[in-house]
Amino acid sequence: MTASQSQSQSEPGRTAPRSEAGMSVQDSDGRGPSIVALGGGHGLYATLSAARRLSDDVTAVVTVADDGGSSGRLRAELGVIPPGDLRMALAALAAEDADVKTWTTTLQHRFGGTGALAGHTVGNLILAGLTEVLGDTVSALDEVARVLRIRGRVLPMSPIPLAIEADVAGLEADPRVCRTIRGQVAVATTPGQVRRVRLLPPDPPATPDAVAAIERADLVLLGPGSWFTSVIPHALVPDLAAALQNTSARKALILNLAPEPGETAGFSAERHLHVLAQHAPDLRVDDVLVDSDSVPEGRERDHLCRAAARLGATVGYADVARTGTATHHPGKLAAAIDRIASVTPESSHTGREPTSWQ
Repeated sequence: MTASQSQSQSEPGRTAPRSEAGMSVQDSDGRGPSIVALGGGHGLYATLSAARRLSDDVTAVVTVADDGGSSGRLRAELGVIPPGDLRMALAALAAEDADVKTWTTTLQHRFGGTGALAGHTVGNLILAGLTEVLGDTVSALDEVARVLRIRGRVLPMSPIPLAIEADVAGLEADPRVCRTIRGQVAVATTPGQVRRVRLLPPDPPATPDAVAAIERADLVLLGPGSWFTSVIPHALVPDLAAALQNTSARKALILNLAPEPGETAGFSAERHLHVLAQHAPDLRVDDVLVDSDSVPEGRERDHLCRAAARLGATVGYADVARTGTATHHPGKLAAAIDRIASVTPESSHTGREPTSWQ
């Protein structure tokens, strides 16, 4: 996927925030609504590529449990927060000026060969180095964001690297027996069925700036992405979970276009919501955004609506996919998010039976 074409207000396909009457307006500071997007990897990249079309005030809150590839090597060797998902979020929000594009391309460049640098991306090494020089990851991210002329921010969900542990069925002769496996890569690629995930250490701290961003947000977006390893973990960090519960922001959950091989193989859209509710029973969201073609009309949509009701949400259907693919189209996703953002408190479903829209 690519980032949006420009951060300019005159950018084709960019939608300005809407007033209560549905007219396009700018906030008093001209930046647009405050949007916070939570996730990791390619799913978060898709959300950020869409959100930047609606606002210059976008904050990414990124998972920090990756233990594979370049990120896993740097984490093991230096003890740093795994930088890969953070780097991708920076690239998604980077300005489109020609000189900045050179930096963005370089940050995303992965070394080849067979030596010590093989497989590392330049951006991962820069973030690791800046973290050592400046003393903390947030300062390193803010410095790279300055170079990339990012209007918003990229933040780790926790100031320490975390690990994911999962209870997985189907790995033993007795299908009822669960085995505990540890590590994001192991969980994401397991041939078994993930039943529950936990973070290690238990009850980890949240990055204070991430909590503050959620508390002041106008709109919070969760997903899409690897469900057990990129989406659910945000609700398992106590201070982030509390911020999501207490914020006055409108909250939207963006579902994946298709199950992912490994951790959610065979999952229906309804099942995605059930496992989220099992892990975060106190989480409430306002909207669940679903691609129109991913859930056929009829009983499946009825079941999905009932599952969304457990989260207090309305289900919205929209064409948000790149034609013929299982990836989100930034422009289509931006239009769907804008529809959610333009809902006023008076027209919200709050206080009535959750329904669906299309």
